[in-house]
Amino acid sequence: MKTYKQLNESYEALITRENRVNTRFYNGIFDRYVYPVLTREHIPPFWMYDPDPERNPFMMQRLGINAVLNSGAILLDGKFTLVCRVEGMDRKSFFAVAQSDNGVDHFRFWDHPVLLPDTVPEETNVYDMRLTQHEDGWIYGVFCSESHDDASGDLSAAVARAGIVRTRDLKTWERLPDLKTLRSPQQRNVVLHPEFVEGKYAFYTRPMDDFIETGSGGGIGFGLCEDITHAVIDEEKMTSLRRYHTITEAKNGAGCVPFKTDRGWIHIAHGVRNTAAGLRYVIYAFATALEDPSRVIAEPGGYLLAPLGGERVGDVSNVLFTNGLIAHPDGRVFIYYASSDTRMHVAVSTVEKLKDYVFNTPQDPLRSADCVRQRDAFITRNLETLGKMG
Repeated sequence: MKTYKQLNESYEALITRENRVNTRFYNGIFDRYVYPVLTREHIPPFWMYDPDPERNPFMMQRLGINAVLNSGAILLDGKFTLVCRVEGMDRKSFFAVAQSDNGVDHFRFWDHPVLLPDTVPEETNVYDMRLTQHEDGWIYGVFCSESHDDASGDLSAAVARAGIVRTRDLKTWERLPDLKTLRSPQQRNVVLHPEFVEGKYAFYTRPMDDFIETGSGGGIGFGLCEDITHAVIDEEKMTSLRRYHTITEAKNGAGCVPFKTDRGWIHIAHGVRNTAAGLRYVIYAFATALEDPSRVIAEPGGYLLAPLGGERVGDVSNVLFTNGLIAHPDGRVFIYYASSDTRMHVAVSTVEKLKDYVFNTPQDPLRSADCVRQRDAFITRNLETLGKMG
């Protein structure tokens, strides 16, 4: 049997371990790191264990943690700050804040999890918060609010809505009414754009016919609302589309809050396809126009990030998912992603590299015959270049 002191020593050793770039991986776009930045082992022991030997004579977990995943991200008071989805062993999720000075290691959770205002009695679960530092001065969190579908006799049937909260310090939160999309029955993976568009609040949506299947939903939507304190979207334009036999065939969804560059808004999203082993989630990128964030102007073919090695194994295997990104003032970009619904990682790139990737990587030609012609022309040009180089 371990003592609480021993448990805490193991926790501190993990928290203070230095991370390092995985030098076995290279693609020129971003660096992967050897260790996850957050796992369930990063949870403070006093969240799980009662340290009093009289109340807990066998020093056993009283409230276990299953996973740490899907984190919103902002730079707050100079610290890399994640609002993580923490899932207990009871399958319920909640939010918790973890911070680091350098963004790649030494993340430490605040002593207490986030206590959101409990204003929606039918809400059973909350998860996957996107954090937007909006030009109106507030920090907004947009997350999935899940409740049972009482209209169905299926005990697992659920309804997904986009919950909205706002704060200035991640400590005191105000719950606003859920987003209403008049033409979409359900919403998940909703992101608030960081600037006003035509003087209105702008949301990236994901129209869905039911909780799991997008059905008639054609991809990532975009809509405007007048008042975020009673957010209603009538019309949703489509931005990044689902396409047959691509990484977005089954569904796709907005991931991180887009960041602004001199060439356009860069988006990091997720795409899903079905396989014999189940759904496979990958991360991809695209860009929209500065003057019209609903209009896609660049969409490189294929994925940016896919599960690699141990990332492929977990609660829901073969999944990468992101809903948090920090574009640092020094030009670095930190993409926080979860693997297999189990743990959090970081990939570090730069604004210049991601611009180069998004605007100079060829699009998917959508047919095998065209893809192989594209690659053959690429090879021919490269061989000519190598020949000229001697």
